[in-house]
Amino acid sequence: MKRDLTDILQAQRQAAGQAPFPTLAVRRERLARLASMTKRHQSSIVRAIQLDFGHRSEVEIRLAETTALLHAISHARRHLWHWMRPRREGVPWRLWPARAKVVAQPLGVIGVMAPWNYPWALSLMPVVDALAAGNTVMLKPSEQAPHTSALLAKLAPQYFTEEELSVVQGGADVAKAFSELPFDHLVFTGSTAIGRQVATAAAANLTPVTLELGGKSPALVAGDADIESAAKAIIFGKAFNAGQTCIAPDYVLVESRHLDALTHALERAIRSQRPDAKEATGYVNEAHKARIERLLNEARDQGCRVMDQGPHAPALVIDPHQGLAVMQEEIFGRILPVISVKHTEDAIRFINARPHPLALYAFTYQKTLQETLRHSTRSGALVFNDTLLQHAVPSLPFGGVGESGSGAYHGRHGFERFSHLRAVFYQSKQSHSHWLRPPYRHWLLKLLRLS
Repeated sequence: MKRDLTDILQAQRQAAGQAPFPTLAVRRERLARLASMTKRHQSSIVRAIQLDFGHRSEVEIRLAETTALLHAISHARRHLWHWMRPRREGVPWRLWPARAKVVAQPLGVIGVMAPWNYPWALSLMPVVDALAAGNTVMLKPSEQAPHTSALLAKLAPQYFTEEELSVVQGGADVAKAFSELPFDHLVFTGSTAIGRQVATAAAANLTPVTLELGGKSPALVAGDADIESAAKAIIFGKAFNAGQTCIAPDYVLVESRHLDALTHALERAIRSQRPDAKEATGYVNEAHKARIERLLNEARDQGCRVMDQGPHAPALVIDPHQGLAVMQEEIFGRILPVISVKHTEDAIRFINARPHPLALYAFTYQKTLQETLRHSTRSGALVFNDTLLQHAVPSLPFGGVGESGSGAYHGRHGFERFSHLRAVFYQSKQSHSHWLRPPYRHWLLKLLRLS
């Protein structure tokens, strides 16, 4: 298998070498084909994802998988001419009349290792940016979503040559071999543990990596928050895709005086948004489902107050002990710990004492507190008074910091991530740079001392 992967890589590298700087028209046409592949087969995409999850709302699939991808493609096609344009940079007066520019040059072959939780969108979102930047792409979808993976492998050859976009299927052994290939850039989305392995494998080839890892994203409900509105937004973010979202709120922090009001509001939001299993998403496999229930049972066994309206809805765990697995691991499921603190400052200290999250959700309209959170915390994204919707803005970077990931893509950020920003310097015939060369004149030292 590794030999086959190497053959594909070499074919793509050769193609990239023959067309090292695809034109704007070529790039836009490739993106149009990617859009057509998604538009024309939306019913098949929906069915494949529903088969992978057992059940998943068609509305959520179209919102998060197909519509989000089509918006990203449209954004890239609309702005690509501007992104590709060389950017003129200033030159120190001592070097006049020389000129300088930054030119975005394709890296070559981009490897993409996709997760199972959004198997269509998170497979192809990096592909959008990679194609926009003029690269070729090898894509390894997750074996945990076999129906979507098979559909990707079936459709890609109908719209792209293998040299443009190749989809590689397989299990952990193929993923390992894939991560060991000498790509020009490698994108991995998944767990922190596997991300470490991928980064280690890529380091052997000095392959630069973009890691989107997740972690425990907090939601902070401040004293001035609209409790009802905050509860609705938090439950939307937690219940969407059954919590199997890397940017889902993992736990909630609230001042003690508002704990009861918030928990009641959260329960009302659950009853309103998730009254039965009709709109619920299933877990990707029985092992993941069993893990979530094990975390919940441990909290019950340890005497935590658990407010559970059924397996189709978020379950609240009130003030869990910090040693519980639910507070040590990324939950990635329907459990929502709610933790009371004396003051908002204590909540900020709680957040800063832990690894930087992929997203920080803060419910407050106080400008001073918003500024404090901007300056005193670190996270991949900082979102005020809502959840998840930052991912629907194609011009915002998507990425983590520290243990939640490294590097970001989406829109121009992805275009530049998958480009080499090449420095270009143009010397003029009227250059005076010879005055800077030895033998050095006495006046040059005087001039340098004055600068």
